[in-house]
Amino acid sequence: MIIVKSSQEIELMRQAGHIVAKTLRELARAVKPGITTIQLDTLARRYIEKLQARPAFLGYQGYPASICASLNDEVVHGIPSLRRLKTGDIISIDVGVFYKGYYGDAAATFAVGEVSPLAARLLEVTRESLYKGIEKAFPGNHLYDISAAIQAYAESQGFSVVRNYVGHGIGSEMHEEPQVPNFGLPGKGPVLEAGMVLAIEPMVNAGTWEVETLGDNWTVVTRDRSLSAHFEHTVAILQDGPKILTSC
Repeated sequence: MIIVKSSQEIELMRQAGHIVAKTLRELARAVKPGITTIQLDTLARRYIEKLQARPAFLGYQGYPASICASLNDEVVHGIPSLRRLKTGDIISIDVGVFYKGYYGDAAATFAVGEVSPLAARLLEVTRESLYKGIEKAFPGNHLYDISAAIQAYAESQGFSVVRNYVGHGIGSEMHEEPQVPNFGLPGKGPVLEAGMVLAIEPMVNAGTWEVETLGDNWTVVTRDRSLSAHFEHTVAILQDGPKILTSC
């Protein structure tokens, strides 16, 4: 069932989203050669808790960390570890928080020092594909108008969008209906209504869209081991259009 939120609920989600955005900003400052992904995880957990929120991912369905930290060919759900970042890496960091009964969720991919032209373009295209999708989040549009805009832009730039993992509704639960694919036909899917809140999150690969899960049962990688990037915002659909809740 698709849940429509009240203005009060959306305001609480904006507060949760603000904490997510501030946490990602802190992590962006910390991303540099030599730091480990577990150090980034510790930084995020302490910062979230300092703001009186709870890391939403920690313990969720058994997940063992506060952030997802996915390197290079890792698409999503990379588990923080003792791996050190090195110049030329790209790292996708997904942050979720629970605050006053509501969730916020956002992700961004960061360059570690100077990266290859391909990696830099992948980041730019994936970020832009997110905003192409958000531009379609108006009442009266269809859900897959968002999906089609993401897919069309990413593929026009020579990249592919992951099919196996999608965005989602969000609110008092981390994952609510509807699912928000990053591919599809315009004019299809449920009609968007004011008060819906969606986590829109394109995952874009430099090679094939196909992925597989590693032996830890969490980390998803590109099947051809090409680079992957991930950007996400929590977005409320208002009468006058989309409002990004996960921004500072």
